[in-house]
Amino acid sequence: MAGHSKWANIKHRKAAQDKKRGKQFAKLIRAIESAAREANTSDPEQSPSLALAVQKAKDADVPKDTIERACKRGSGEDAGAAAYESAQYEGYAPGGVAVLVDCLTDNRNRTASDVRSAFSKAGGNLAEPGSVSFLFSRRGQVVVDANGHSEDDLMMVGLDAGLEDLEHSGEQYTAWCDPSDVAGLRKAFEDGGFGIVEAGSTMVPASTVPIADVAEAKKVLRLLDTLDDNDDVQDVYANFDIPEELIESLEE
Repeated sequence: MAGHSKWANIKHRKAAQDKKRGKQFAKLIRAIESAAREANTSDPEQSPSLALAVQKAKDADVPKDTIERACKRGSGEDAGAAAYESAQYEGYAPGGVAVLVDCLTDNRNRTASDVRSAFSKAGGNLAEPGSVSFLFSRRGQVVVDANGHSEDDLMMVGLDAGLEDLEHSGEQYTAWCDPSDVAGLRKAFEDGGFGIVEAGSTMVPASTVPIADVAEAKKVLRLLDTLDDNDDVQDVYANFDIPEELIESLEE
């Protein structure tokens, strides 16, 4: 899980440094509109996918009225929503790092061109559908604020709610579960008094590619950064394993 976890941490630090809340909000709102349109409802209680999109927006402190308007636009109750469609691109970054890119777009040709250009400029290349995705599996995760809690505390609460594995990193725990158990596991932790940082599902690599060369690490992270900055890109997953000290040196 090294590639996923480290990229998630890098994005978190970058967001804090660059104050890219506006871009993050726009992507979360797009996900809400898409989920509401697909479910044909503005009520999160009527659609698990819409409920998840709304909860992710709440976790990111998107204003309540902004969330409600997005739900109504997506469902057709209010005008102004674009017709987004899902698209996934697969490719390889320098060093043979596998990359999955999940998008929501209203112009597939534009998005495909942007993603292809990002890979090309970074020295990577797009791959045929299915050539990368098999290296990843979808798992549910609930990220919990450690806040003095022990692993045993979380295990006691989580095991009866679908908890499969627990990973400790810095001031947070990541509780892994089946994607269908995310909502239940989150509720169990909330009822147990734990602070929730975020919850959802992610793609986890079966194996990772070690990157120790500074120049290669820069190219990999630059590609992921470029993709993540694209408005059409919702999530980026990669199976790199760059030593933490090397990542920190590149951020200085």
